[in-house]
Amino acid sequence: MIELAGVPELIDPVMVAAFEGWNDAGDAASTAVAHLEREWKGEVFAALDAEDYYDFQVNRPTVWLDGGVRKITWPTTRLSVVRVGGDTPRDLVLVRGIEPSMRWRSFCNEILGFAHELGVEMVVILGALLGDTPHTRPVPVSGITSDPDLARTMDLEETRYEGPTGIVGILQEACTHAGVPAVSLWAAVPHYVSQPPNPKATLALLNRLEDLIGLRIPLGELPEDARAWQLGVDQLAAEDSEVAEYVQTLEEARDTAELPEASGEAIAREFERYLRRRDGGPGGDGDSGSFLRDSGLNRPKPSRSEAPGTPEPSGPAEPSEAADTPDTTAAADAADQAAPPGGKPSGRPARRRPKSAGGPSGKDPARDGGDGADEGGPDGTDARDATGRPDDGGPARDQ
Repeated sequence: MIELAGVPELIDPVMVAAFEGWNDAGDAASTAVAHLEREWKGEVFAALDAEDYYDFQVNRPTVWLDGGVRKITWPTTRLSVVRVGGDTPRDLVLVRGIEPSMRWRSFCNEILGFAHELGVEMVVILGALLGDTPHTRPVPVSGITSDPDLARTMDLEETRYEGPTGIVGILQEACTHAGVPAVSLWAAVPHYVSQPPNPKATLALLNRLEDLIGLRIPLGELPEDARAWQLGVDQLAAEDSEVAEYVQTLEEARDTAELPEASGEAIAREFERYLRRRDGGPGGDGDSGSFLRDSGLNRPKPSRSEAPGTPEPSGPAEPSEAADTPDTTAAADAADQAAPPGGKPSGRPARRRPKSAGGPSGKDPARDGGDGADEGGPDGTDARDATGRPDDGGPARDQ
């Protein structure tokens, strides 16, 4: 039973969701939703029953002290609402939790039940995947949808992916079949520095979300954190000549692939974003949300060039659901680090691998907005493997 007695009537609500685990490389997506919740002081109004969707040997509850009284926080998915003021106020429904262990269809139906009751106009799901992208370049973010009309109206890519998927892909398809417009935004995280946090990827997701829904998002200290993160990775990479050489190779491939983007249209888009942020307007004169109202360094792994026209290598490789987009060539390359279901990532031995260098860490084991759920296995260890992916034997991302 969905109880919404304490939720006021919402204005043009958009649901923004992210889930820790398989679809959250570097914790970039879940951190983005946590940032929105913190900056706009979101109020939690609902939480899904943990017993229905989580295996507590995979996502363990945590015990903590409250004034000398021991309490337990269970892993779950929480919903909160924030109101964004200004000349054109709008409400956001924020969904943040952990990828469920079971009953995914019921999980999605429950989320859709809330969306229906709240009058949500569109669902935006954030995700992050591992890719062959250099940390020194802007983070590629892809906008993907299964709705051809939505793809055409909002200048998104229509996904044609086939293969294993995570809760982001399942929820997006559930929204599409229910007639709710749904978009997923994917950030490509450098696979050789996959440890969380990754503020640069989080910042890229928020910038793309800002453009998509036509709202100015307060970024707080994220830009400075992103600069500090990049400087830290620069220093670590500089200590190993092979790692530095590998990063340079990725930079050259990325620059070659993006030469067509150095156009007047691309520069104009960036300048418009700058003007919007300077003026403090929700979306500038051309509000991109008008549719809604009108309708540590791991060991670098060898990779093929990202330049257009590079042939695919022989042999099976799991595809990426985001690989159909022009700015996510990295997503297709990320598949080379994924193992088939039931196996461990093995990489490709096509070229000599540079030596490993330790990457920045700092992951707080208590996640999900204070619910403290860790993703450890039965022995309490973290479930991610050396590439930062959940150690469930599956690939590091979908879409």
